[in-house]
Amino acid sequence: MTTNNSNSSVADHAIFVQAITKRFGNFTAVDHVNFEVNRGEIFSLLGPNGAGKTTIIRMILDILRPDDGQIQVLGGALTDATKDRIGYLPEERGLYKNVKVLEMLIYLGQLKGMSTHDVRVRALDLLERFGLSDNTKSKISQLSKGMQQKVQTIATILHKPDLLIIDEPFSGLDPVNTQLIQDLLYEMKAEGVTIVMSTHQMHQVEEMADRLLMINKGQRVLYGPVKEVRQTYAQNAVIVEGEGNWTTVPGVKEVLAGRNGHEAKLMLAPGFTPDDVMQILASRKDYAVRRFELAVPSLNEIFIQVVGGNGSRAEARYNDVRAAD
Repeated sequence: MTTNNSNSSVADHAIFVQAITKRFGNFTAVDHVNFEVNRGEIFSLLGPNGAGKTTIIRMILDILRPDDGQIQVLGGALTDATKDRIGYLPEERGLYKNVKVLEMLIYLGQLKGMSTHDVRVRALDLLERFGLSDNTKSKISQLSKGMQQKVQTIATILHKPDLLIIDEPFSGLDPVNTQLIQDLLYEMKAEGVTIVMSTHQMHQVEEMADRLLMINKGQRVLYGPVKEVRQTYAQNAVIVEGEGNWTTVPGVKEVLAGRNGHEAKLMLAPGFTPDDVMQILASRKDYAVRRFELAVPSLNEIFIQVVGGNGSRAEARYNDVRAAD
């Protein structure tokens, strides 16, 4: 990846990371990783357990210092003033169990520089939105795990951060509350907030993220727009839904069952492209096609492929395809 050290380049990004490395004794947890997070985007940080994701987040937040490389956050080095513009939801949730919900939120908001009045108004508004209006005087220990998760999320966004870093934000939430958090993140993005999301839920990344960084064994193995990464791993195949004997289509070497009983996956012979097959189907009256699309793998499938042994060549493949375009 080409990096630019000019001030304008750094200022254009919410996070600018260049060649960071972190070692713990003889173990290298993060190995010369480069990436940038654009302002106002949802950026997903992916990787298997122990890949180095949390270490990267902690270096961004200055909880850990890199042994090599540099990190710029919100246009410069991380300062106390910058930290007040960041919201961080760690995977290891930490709430004061014996403190009442509203009291705790007011305290945490004050730590971020909010007045008592402003944080109280903001907290009550968010508690109502999250269905917790009746729990303002409840102690954290009296809440369910899901309710505690929602309180922690409220605490993270109370001060209206410019940069939100969230680790497994949907963990422990039912579908209704997952949608609630998802809608909130979309609203924040629309308001210009930059969101960095670390999660193992690949369908959420496909649906929400603009770009991604995949880490494996401390190294960057995939990096780029989500749609482009998926397209890179597309097979020479198409998904069709309709009526017809797909085995007789010129250029189709194999027909596989699709993900449901109404579609088929057509594996194409060398020299045939999806455009070729689409033109053939459009010109023949013995086929009725209701849906035609490229066979693009899910991020879950790509994750398994890359982490399962092909990670060393994954980014080279992605870069080769982009260069060819």
